[in-house]
Amino acid sequence: MSYDADETVFEHGGRRIQLETNAQFDALVAAFEETVPALSDAQALAELRGGDWAAFVRGLQWEASSGFVRVWTSRPDALMEHAGSDARSVVWLIAHHGIAARLFRHDPGTMLSSPLRIEMHTSKAPGTTLSFEVPSALLGGFGVNKVAQAGAELDRALGDLIEDLGLPRPAALRR
Repeated sequence: MSYDADETVFEHGGRRIQLETNAQFDALVAAFEETVPALSDAQALAELRGGDWAAFVRGLQWEASSGFVRVWTSRPDALMEHAGSDARSVVWLIAHHGIAARLFRHDPGTMLSSPLRIEMHTSKAPGTTLSFEVPSALLGGFGVNKVAQAGAELDRALGDLIEDLGLPRPAALRR
């Protein structure tokens, strides 16, 4: 079976932020995972039995002041150790369901950029490196004003989260 398809290419830029910090890796990972609670899709659907989306989002805000939850975690260092690396690393996908709902309503394709991917690894110097893409830079490529506005809201929420971790808010997330 084959299907017809029309191809459209959208050029857009991104901005990756890398924060080098003197924080100890395990301590910063623990702080992140405490600040951003885990919530799988199955758990979210179970909480939504009854269908009150607004109450669900308010409840998330109560659990996580930034509004973000961890929807996926990977620890690639265990595998990469076999390739000769001794760096420790963890990667998370974090979602802000309140903002994601608006993004999805305007263009379901925005789910390419939401949830956000955050990576943390040990640095060569004692400390930890935290990296992520600036949400508004990723979402600006959709060419929809409401999507761009939601991207700016994600920037602010991500900046709040970084400050909650005790790190300085990156300049790109100040608005």
